[in-house]
Amino acid sequence: MSMIRDLRAAVRPRPSLRKDSGSYDTTRDPATPSAVVDCAVYRDGARVATRAPLTPQEAMRQVRRDGGFVWIGLHEPTEDEFAGIAREFGLHPLAVEDAVQAHQRPKLERYDDSLFTVFKTVHYVEHDRLTANSEIVETGEVMCFTGGDFFITVRHGGQGSLRGLRHRLQDDPELLAKGPSAVLHAIADHVVDGYIAVVDAVQDDIDEVETEVFSPGRKGTPRGTDAGQIYQLKREVLEFKRAVSPLLRPMQLLSERPMRLIDPDIQKYFRDVADHLARVQEQVLGFDELLNSILQANLAQASVAQNEDMRKITSWAAIVAVPTMVCGVYGMNFEHMPELHARYGYPVVMGITVGLCLSIHRILKRNGWL
Repeated sequence: MSMIRDLRAAVRPRPSLRKDSGSYDTTRDPATPSAVVDCAVYRDGARVATRAPLTPQEAMRQVRRDGGFVWIGLHEPTEDEFAGIAREFGLHPLAVEDAVQAHQRPKLERYDDSLFTVFKTVHYVEHDRLTANSEIVETGEVMCFTGGDFFITVRHGGQGSLRGLRHRLQDDPELLAKGPSAVLHAIADHVVDGYIAVVDAVQDDIDEVETEVFSPGRKGTPRGTDAGQIYQLKREVLEFKRAVSPLLRPMQLLSERPMRLIDPDIQKYFRDVADHLARVQEQVLGFDELLNSILQANLAQASVAQNEDMRKITSWAAIVAVPTMVCGVYGMNFEHMPELHARYGYPVVMGITVGLCLSIHRILKRNGWL
């Protein structure tokens, strides 16, 4: 069973460096005039060579005549472009509607003799500095139709290309010989590996925000950060969680429940995907709770800073009140005031005023108000 031992190595790309999301196709293949990015027949684990690109109908006729399975990849097809393929492969109208309209929740559904699976792909967006408007994660979708002799992928979004994955699978004929279920596992594993890479990058962003919130500012007190940055990061983590959490149950079903369309040798490896996905979900949920704590701490620091500023303003107002009171008293225009004609009245009053101000300043500074 060397194929099974090498399964993960065959479908997984090399680990990327931090925040390196790899290359992503943003458009259809320039040589393809329709939504069909690639269409190929696989027999005995090898791609059947053809002189010209096959249409889905031609590929399916070959499969019905000679065996094997067809793998069709589409990118953002319109309803009219997908209608012919849906009729040819007998796809359920509800699944077809979901695949064309996109913006679906990750799920696994069974329709007659096919499985319909929705994956949310997640891509980390590079940024020099986190701001209140930074986009951190970008999501796309991959819908998969798995049948006994066909596999159809419908991709939405400008990232999440499956071209590299297809090439890696074609380099492992023993794996492809297992049929469409091997392709479904490869895509699930590929998507979850993408989650793991994004989790590491988002973790670095959260660490950076946490350091900024609790880093010392004036007089050694935490200086805090813009609450808008934390809130934006929390929103992006929430979008990430919406992609990860609903997918856990479908992966568990694929790993635990026997299904006619899933090869038994492949099914056990969905358990590994489910385990990795559960770990990612725990990390994302932890991110959400940590950001809640960071946001509350930042707001508390802002409140403390405001109280400190108000104490300083009040302290200086108390100091200034002394000369204001003295000047107010001696600024009254009464003719008979006892100190007006004293020779040393002015220096004495000024000395008393300065002494009182210095005394009040010392008392307030000792109590931490200044």
